[in-house]
Amino acid sequence: MTDILTDLFQVIEDRKANPKMGSYTNQLLDEGLDRILQKVGEEAVEVILAAKGQGQERLISELADLTYHCLVLLAQQGLSLEDVAEELQKRHR
Repeated sequence: MTDILTDLFQVIEDRKANPKMGSYTNQLLDEGLDRILQKVGEEAVEVILAAKGQGQERLISELADLTYHCLVLLAQQGLSLEDVAEELQKRHR
């Protein structure tokens, strides 16, 4: 499971370092923090709505969207998946 998250985050980091014309990731990064935060918020609301009765397929889809936008936020902020993993490890103890 973590392999796809790692792979996706690497693609996002690569887009950040090497912008690609027409890339949605680059569009978000170019639009900046406020736009990325807006998308994270929108997707979080959509996750809630999906969980309240839109079915598991819809919930999975919305969780995937939220995860992607959170990864873009991490990259934009100069953070990594490892930063989040370390925090979760601290809390696990």
